Amino acid sequence: MKGTLYVVGVGPGDPELMTLKAVRILEHCGVWLAPAAKKDGESTALGIVEGVVDRRDKEIITHHFPMKKVRMGHAPDPEVKTAWDAAAARIVGHLRAGRDVAFPTLGDPAIYSTGFYVCETLFALAPDLPVEIIPGVSSIGASAAAAGQPLCLGDDRLVVIPATFENGRLRETLEQFDSVVLMKVHRVMDRLVPLLSEMNLLDKAVLVERSSQGGQRIRRDLVAAMQPDDAPHYFSTIIVRKS
Repeated sequence: MKGTLYVVGVGPGDPELMTLKAVRILEHCGVWLAPAAKKDGESTALGIVEGVVDRRDKEIITHHFPMKKVRMGHAPDPEVKTAWDAAAARIVGHLRAGRDVAFPTLGDPAIYSTGFYVCETLFALAPDLPVEIIPGVSSIGASAAAAGQPLCLGDDRLVVIPATFENGRLRETLEQFDSVVLMKVHRVMDRLVPLLSEMNLLDKAVLVERSSQGGQRIRRDLVAAMQPDDAPHYFSTIIVRKS
C-alpha cells in the first residue's frame, strides 16, 4: 500500500490558528518533513506544530530550502532545484514503503508555499503517488485581522503580490486595485515607502510584522519602519486599502 503526502497549512504562527483537520492529519502521520530556511536551522512551521501536536513518536526530517527568488516561467536557481529534488526523493522513499508523510507549511499552502514546488517535483518523479493539500489560515487574513480592518468589502478589487516587483509594476497595481497586499516587504522598504508617499497612499497603508506570532507589531508609520535600527522582520506584510 502506498503512503500519502499531506501538504498541511499550519497557519501564520499562533498554534491555536491551526485547523482541526491539520491537527488530525499531523497526529496521524508518522513522518514529518519540515522546511527550514537555513542550513541546520530550526523550522518555523515545525515550531508551530509542536505547540499543539506531540512529536515524540514521529520521525522528524528537517529539510533546508534556500530562500531564493523563484520566477514563474523561468528555471529555478540550481540550489533551489536541488533542494526540491532531494525533498521529493526522501518523501518518495517513505510513500513507497507505505508511510504517510506530512509537510507542514506556514500559512496556507496555496499562497507562495514551498509545499507546491515539492508537490510538482514529486509528481514529475512519481506521478502515481497520492497527494492531499490541507488549507490553513493565511498570513494575509491574519494580518488584516491583527490590523482590525477588512481586506475587501462590497465591490473592492483585491490583489496579492510580492513587493519585490519593480516600481513600474507596483505603481500600476496600486493604481488599478482598491486593496493591495504586499508581501516580502522587508528588503524593499527603501523604495516602497517613497512610492507610496508619492502616490499619497502612506495613510492608507499598514505594516504587520510577525502576524499572530510572538513579537507581533502593527505599524502605521511606514517612514519610521525604514530606519535600519528598526527595520521590519522577514515575516512582514503591508496592506494598502484605499477605501
